[in-house]
Formats: sequence, C-alpha cells, structure tokens
Amino acid sequence: MPLKAPDAREAPPEAEPKREDGRRETDEGLQSPVSGSQPTAVADPETSKNLAELFDQTNRLFFSGLHTARRRSLIGKEPTPGQSAELRESDRPSVGATGAMPDLVTPAGARATDREALPKAEPDGRRGTKDGLRSPVSGPQSPVSSPQSPVLSPQSPVSGPQPPVSSPQSPVSDFPSPPDARDDALSDLKTRVQDELLKRVNKQKLSFEGLSDGEFRDRVSEILTMILAEPSTLIPPGWTPHSLLTELLNDFLGLGPLEKFLCDDTISEIMVNRFDQIYVERQGRLELTTGRFLNENQIRAVIQRIIQPLGRHVDENVPYVDARLVDGSRVHVIIPPLAMNGPKVTIRKFFKNKLTTDDLLRFGSLSRQMAEFLQMMVKYRANILISGGSGSGKTTLLNVLSNFIPDNQRIITIEDAAELHISKQHVISLEARAASVEGTGAVSIRELVRNSLRMRPDRVVIGECRGGEALDMLQAMNTGHDGSMTTIHANSPRDALARLETLVLMAGVDLPSRAIREQIGSAINIVVQTARQPDGSRKINKITEVSGLGENAVFMTQEIFVFKQQGVDAAGRILGRYEPTGTIPRIVEHLRARGMKVAMEVFAAA
Repeated sequence: MPLKAPDAREAPPEAEPKREDGRRETDEGLQSPVSGSQPTAVADPETSKNLAELFDQTNRLFFSGLHTARRRSLIGKEPTPGQSAELRESDRPSVGATGAMPDLVTPAGARATDREALPKAEPDGRRGTKDGLRSPVSGPQSPVSSPQSPVLSPQSPVSGPQPPVSSPQSPVSDFPSPPDARDDALSDLKTRVQDELLKRVNKQKLSFEGLSDGEFRDRVSEILTMILAEPSTLIPPGWTPHSLLTELLNDFLGLGPLEKFLCDDTISEIMVNRFDQIYVERQGRLELTTGRFLNENQIRAVIQRIIQPLGRHVDENVPYVDARLVDGSRVHVIIPPLAMNGPKVTIRKFFKNKLTTDDLLRFGSLSRQMAEFLQMMVKYRANILISGGSGSGKTTLLNVLSNFIPDNQRIITIEDAAELHISKQHVISLEARAASVEGTGAVSIRELVRNSLRMRPDRVVIGECRGGEALDMLQAMNTGHDGSMTTIHANSPRDALARLETLVLMAGVDLPSRAIREQIGSAINIVVQTARQPDGSRKINKITEVSGLGENAVFMTQEIFVFKQQGVDAAGRILGRYEPTGTIPRIVEHLRARGMKVAMEVFAAA
C-alpha cells in the first residue's frame, strides 16, 4: 500500500505530558536520560552556582588558573528553578551574531545546530518527518528500517520510546534518513552524560574542594567511566567506551576534537576550515583529517575557551583575533561576516622540545659552516635580520640564535603574541595588548620598544617587525644596542631591506628616503633568508651581509652562503648543498682588527 503524506489539516498527535522544565514524566516521576527513572525533583536554585564552580574547575585545569575571576563572570545567565541546565533556545547563538559565542565548551552548547535541512521541532521537542515518525536520538527516520540498521531497544531509558521496526519485506520509504543521524545520536548522548555528570558532581561537591588539576581530571574521568558502564547507556555505532570517554574528556576539559592533534608531536599546524573539515600540516605537507566538530557552535565555544583567559574578545565588530595557548602555540581566529561558511581557526603549534643547532643540522636546514658563522655573529653582537615567507621557520631560527647570546647579558623580547622561549636566565618578555571591548587599552609593539630602551637592555629581540616599530628598532641598533635581532616577511634579502624602508615610513615620520636607507645600512649587518621548499622542508637559502649604502643610495650587499638545488629525488625531496661563496664579510675584518679570533676556514669555498 503506498505511503500517504500526512494531511496538514489533521490534528497533530497528542504530545506526551511534560514538566515545566521540558522533561517527560513517567509514572514513577522524572525520567533520567542516562540512569533511568529517578524520584521527582525540582532543580535547586543553587544549580547555577554549582555549574559555575564545576566549569571554573575545568577552566582552571586547562588554563592553569589564569583570569579565574573573569571566566566566572562570563559563565552566563543563571537558569531559573526548574529550568534545564542546557542552553535555552533563545540563548543559543546564531552564526555571526554579535557577542553570541558560548562561554564554555559544553555539549549542551554544541548541540545547537544550524542545518537548514533539519525539520522543524514539534511541541514535544522531537523532530518530525513527512510521515510523522521520529527518533529522539537519531532525528528523522524512514518509516522502514533496513535489516542492517542498528535498532535501539524501546525499553532503553537512554533512547526513549522507539517506532515499530518494519520487516525486511516492507516497502522502502521515499524519505531517507539525513546523513547526520549518528552526529545527533552522539550529541544527545553527550548532553545526557553531561547532565548526569553535573548531578553527581553536585552531590559530591565537597570532595572536589582542594583537588589539584590532575586529581580533578582523574575524578571526572572516574565518574564518566561509571556513567558509560551503566547498562542503560547505549554507545553509538562506531564508538568504543574508551574512545567515547576520551571524546567526553576533551569536550569537558579541553578543546574538543583539536586535542588529539595538539598532542601529536608530528603535527606542526592545525587548520579548521569548517566544522566538518580540519586540515593539519605534517612534515611540511597538508593532510585532510577525519576530525570534525558537531557544528559551528562548538567551534565558537572552543574559540571562546582559547581567548577568554587572555582577556580578548571576538564578535561582529572585531571579527578576528590573535591569541596563544598555554604551551605557547599561536592561534589566529576569524569569524563571520569576514569568514564565509563559519569560523576559521589556525593553530601553529609550539614544539614541546626546544630545537637546537643540532636539530637544524639533522633537518638539513643549514650546514655546519653556516651554524658556526651565525654563532660567531651573535656572540660578537652583529645586528641580524631574519627574512622569509609565512611558515618558513623564522621564529624557530630566532629561538635557536638567541641561545648563542652569552649568559651574562640582559635580554628583552617584544612580541605581538608570545612565541619566543629563550633558554637564558636574564630574560624579560613583553607582549603587545589589543584594545578592549570599549576600544581602549591597546598597547602596540612600538610603544613596547620605546619602553624597553629604558629597561637597560643588552639585547632587544623583536618577534616580528610589521609596522612603525621598525624606526624605533633601527634607532636602538644605531645607539648602542648592538646584537639585536628581529624577523620580517620578505622573499629575498634585498626585498627585506626594501620592506624595512616601507615599514619605517609607516611610523608617520616625514624622513627622506636616503636618510632612512642610511639608517638601515648602518644598523643591519646580516640578513638570513629562510624559505619553505616545495617538499615542505625549511632551509636557509642565503646569508647576506649588508655593508652600507653605495652610489645612488643603493644598498651594498654580498652573499656569504647560498643553497644550490641540484634536483629532486624519487620521493619528491629537494636535493642540494650549502656552499660558501668565498667572500670574507667586512664585519669579520673589523673583528680581527679588534684582536678577536675568527675561524677563517668557515668561509673557504669547496
């Protein structure tokens, strides 16, 4: 018999009785979505306070206690008595809504979907389909189930009442199930597990006081393990209890699906293009992963969790932000309306193990002669400019070169987002600050450079020159602060000098071009050019000396070392060798004239 579409004029089926808080009632009282029927109880007004305390603990675990008071103030609105702990429909943020980002990484906040394909919710809170059948776990379902489809037990307190299952001989429905049915099942299960977790934590909240971060995580893991081990908890297809436990811990205490990539030491960069598309960079090559968020709201919750302890914000008025993780990894975020198809997150990981010169030699990023020359230049206080494109290893090389600075010198680092980790005892780190929500309180790198000169520095290390601070840096190099270092985005040594001149003009000072070039020619001694090769490897392409300004105000430069490519092997790896040009840098001649010993064999051509 052919299926008949429901008549819109027909009266809808009578909804099941509900409580004021939206939960279904049973004969025994309030039904627990995880543990079965429970005695009837009305939510305690203290629920909001307990919820704030729990997630203050989780944020303290992840952020090591930074800005605790601010995070507590951003927990959100307190639910009224009898209201569910999950987000109300009116509180759920829409894509690109101003200030509508969830404050916490919770499955309740992540449940809110923004898929146009999902049918409208019915009065009983479940989604309906054209044939009127619906599943409270998997969303709209076909009235006919295939023999291979997993069927939840109708008696299960987790899945709730289920529609009858048709025999294999039943006709196939014209209304197939949506492709996100498993995601809905996982989202619903996460929400129910969270509700049960909060109940148990509230009952034992006194036992959580005074716990360390590790002990708190262990206690939460024990409670989640017990919830997942209950017979009433149905594990979604494709998941094991262990994998689901890890997923829940990442959602409650970490950055959701990004956690596994952050823990993978072979991954150097993480790129979230959409909620269902995450790329990583491994050994210089991009890979599409199987990781995904439930929806865009979960991405926004993760973004909020990253930037909230740093006192930064992102909304439609300021739809982009730079931040960093606790381990120093750099994070860039851009959201709608500037970003199409949802928020974009890019994380450049900071390696746990600090790289050394031996590591760069093992990677083939430079030769032994080049390493000895750079060490000599840093030791004898040459001003070094590291140039290269994005992701070419400039900051990594700056970290390595900083380790050559003698221990008895005072080093001041200045960065937009702190990435440098110099293994010296006397290091002062300064970080620029973005404007507040009111548009006040911004502190630029240029202001930090000016302040650093009053702090008696021996060396000034600027993470990157990208604006008017270039003028103050050049003046510092020319007024007794030799041995300073910085990085700049450019494709060649000459391009780096030309761009440095442009950045000086951005300072707003009306200086003639020749005066600026003379400042650059006398301040910069060495330009180190880095590049990312087609095979993903990072190499130092050139080391160039700047020896002043010649005729017609042209920079006088000479190459000291170059990398010469000789081909590509069967695996696509770049083949080549580093060669000294045989040119003796003028700065070396000055050092020898001052009685300093210099190993001249470093410059011998092969």
